[in-house]
Amino acid sequence: MPKIKCAVYVRKSTEHGLEQEFNSLDNQEQACRAYIASQAFNDWEYYKTYADGGISGGTMERPALKQMLDDMARGLVNTVVVYKVDRLSRSILDFHNMMRYFDKHNANFVSITQSFDTSTSMGKLTLNMLLSFAQFEREVSSERVRDKLRASKAKGMWIGGCPPLGYDIVDKKLVINPTEAAQIQTIFELYLQMKSVQDLTRHLPTIGIYAKKWTTHGERVIGGNPIKKMALHRILRSKIYLGYVECKVTGTTARGEHAPIITQELFDAVQMKLANNANHKSGRTNGSPNLLSGRLYNADGTRFTNQSTVRAHRTTLYYYAGAGEYLPARDVDKLATDTIVEFLNSDLSTLPDALAHTLKQIDYSGMDYMARRRLIQTLIRRAIYTPGQITFFINTDADSLRAFMRPDFINTQNNKIDFMRNGDELILARSVILNKWTGSNKYSAGRAGLMTRTDNHNMIVRAFATAWRYRMTYEKHGDLEYVVKSEQTSWRSLYRYLNLAYMHPEKVNNILSGKEVCSMEEIFAIAPQHQI
Repeated sequence: MPKIKCAVYVRKSTEHGLEQEFNSLDNQEQACRAYIASQAFNDWEYYKTYADGGISGGTMERPALKQMLDDMARGLVNTVVVYKVDRLSRSILDFHNMMRYFDKHNANFVSITQSFDTSTSMGKLTLNMLLSFAQFEREVSSERVRDKLRASKAKGMWIGGCPPLGYDIVDKKLVINPTEAAQIQTIFELYLQMKSVQDLTRHLPTIGIYAKKWTTHGERVIGGNPIKKMALHRILRSKIYLGYVECKVTGTTARGEHAPIITQELFDAVQMKLANNANHKSGRTNGSPNLLSGRLYNADGTRFTNQSTVRAHRTTLYYYAGAGEYLPARDVDKLATDTIVEFLNSDLSTLPDALAHTLKQIDYSGMDYMARRRLIQTLIRRAIYTPGQITFFINTDADSLRAFMRPDFINTQNNKIDFMRNGDELILARSVILNKWTGSNKYSAGRAGLMTRTDNHNMIVRAFATAWRYRMTYEKHGDLEYVVKSEQTSWRSLYRYLNLAYMHPEKVNNILSGKEVCSMEEIFAIAPQHQI
């Protein structure tokens, strides 16, 4: 008689207590394994434990649960054993769906502390009753927590979470961080000057202002990245900087226990400007945030227009010339900026004296964001994109550049750069790779976007380094699951990188030596076809 392979599934809704040597998950597993051992006469055999710590039973987005269901579909699991029914799910709908999934793959379900048989109508009724109470308990607990949060906010109390930029948390209260408070003041004042959230978003990293960086109770450092547009909108509209606490559910505001950072007059001025900008927006915006708007063309002479997509409250800007011709605006604009900076720092002695003198008296690093933007748009007359290259045509009219000169400044850098002259234009070509690969996890080397071939090559080198590390760990321990856990990666990512690790050496050498130029998307696509 074939053995019945039993999987143990354990879960805990919060991370509290998981750091203990013997925690709730261990207790559940021990009891379930003892039950499996007691059923040895029925040919039950322990297969594996799947544990989800700190994840609610009201969601199906649980890594261990998904892995268990996948193993069940492959025939590795015949019976699922849990300590209580609500460890598997607290949602009746989710549980019913899982039971249908179990039936489809001829798998059984056992709760060791609640005796019932799901193969009978009475057992199914009992199960549904238990699940109804589990879901009721979960919903009541949620309502109780929400009521407490609303009451706390009504008293002006800080209820926890990531502290806003400008404040630190001391004894569960918000306390002003002097350095960050000065940054908040700067953000509000700069917005009144620049009158554009998009321009301010791009300008803040240039003056060293980034999102809040803080350390969690688990000693994990998060934040510190450039402030995104939507986050900047929230900062500019937040009354927390006036010393208030807002409750979005009830739409009420209460005087907080923390001190304000900005004045009411400054806040009102910013709100008025935000409202005016919103009222003046129509199908077309007043000025595009894309740096090369109206200047970028494809090989056929078609001008790229400005497009954007919004996903998960995040706006992504593109240049668009036709079906399949999308270029990420952020990467194109960065390439244009880097090209201009490299050009200004290069040896310009072959140019006419008046032009070379004018260019060398441009202090790019000393300019503010808007001045840099105007300079780049003046210098780049047009740019042409062809697969693998962007060609920039540089303006050589010294008169149009004199407005950017600083009489007391001279750029002494004379780095080598390759450019061509065509009449009154200079031509600079940049080799690029359009990488559409979007997979991501902690160790992913790839990112979607446009980049130079050098950056793309460095990224591919990191990808192979990651792949070889996975391979060494796997060959040393002989256990794929060990690699997943030790590297804190996903099964999908592991398989993709192992495909790279076992590519034919000749193919790998061609790629790493630059004989073959591939994007990350192409690397992962061809890896399974070139195995050892």
